Amino acid sequence: MVLTNNEIAHEFRFFRVYKDGRVEKNLSTQKIPPSDDPISGVQSKDVVISTEPSISARIFLPKIHDPTQKLPLLFYIHGGGFCFESAFSPLYHNHVSSLVAKANAIAVSIEYGLFPERPVPACYEDSWAGLQWVASHANRNGLESWLNDYADFNRVFIGGDSGGANISHTLAVRVGSIGLPGIKVVGVILVHPFFGGMEDDHMWLYMCPTNGGLEDPRLKPPAEDLVKLGCDKVLIFFAEKDHLRGVGEWYYQELKKSGWVGSVEVLEHEGEDHVFHLMKPDCDKAFDLVNKFASFINKE
Repeated sequence: MVLTNNEIAHEFRFFRVYKDGRVEKNLSTQKIPPSDDPISGVQSKDVVISTEPSISARIFLPKIHDPTQKLPLLFYIHGGGFCFESAFSPLYHNHVSSLVAKANAIAVSIEYGLFPERPVPACYEDSWAGLQWVASHANRNGLESWLNDYADFNRVFIGGDSGGANISHTLAVRVGSIGLPGIKVVGVILVHPFFGGMEDDHMWLYMCPTNGGLEDPRLKPPAEDLVKLGCDKVLIFFAEKDHLRGVGEWYYQELKKSGWVGSVEVLEHEGEDHVFHLMKPDCDKAFDLVNKFASFINKE
């Protein structure tokens, strides 16, 4: 007989840890298969990027009107506090599909490892491996025909929401620091980004046993990282009632004064909360977010 200790050792926003080491998440993640949207014409399919560790992605292709036209590519990183949600969940499948339809872009939505099965920094390393996999198609001889045939590797965008926005930032820093041959990252889109300086910091530190404390550069980006962002432009979305609004503003101000030579713009949705566009995808402000996201990708 195995005895369990139901005494709680740690209580965080998204999970609790019992004294016997068990982790109990507050939310579950639903997954749906890829599908073709008969209304928008967007197709999707799943690909395996790595088996050890297990990394996969869902690729979205808009309706093709001109087979010779190369399309911008969005590398999307879902949110979920580094411990739940999925590129394969209804929320993210539908959101990325709507972005693809509106922007007329290809999207690679990465499925990265989650805590506790794979503690942080797995999310960062898996996402970097996914971006490298995208770059492996730059010579048009990669494993995925949609990327070989349709992607414009000189118009690559990295984007995500919440924790996924945090990961997007770290990828852009890595691109700017060590490069990524074969692709040009034009822009980064951060939707309601998570960064350090709030109560959830200790949750992130717990999920990342190899952390560098409250000043860990992945948690609280220093100026020397911000100045290295490997893109030309950044778009940051804020929601007025978002508990992450303050740290997003901090990031925006630090980026502006870091010496980074790119351009940064922000858009705030008044009266809305964190990732409202996922919860209320049919509201006017959610449509506005998708429209702005798409126009940012297509703006010369």
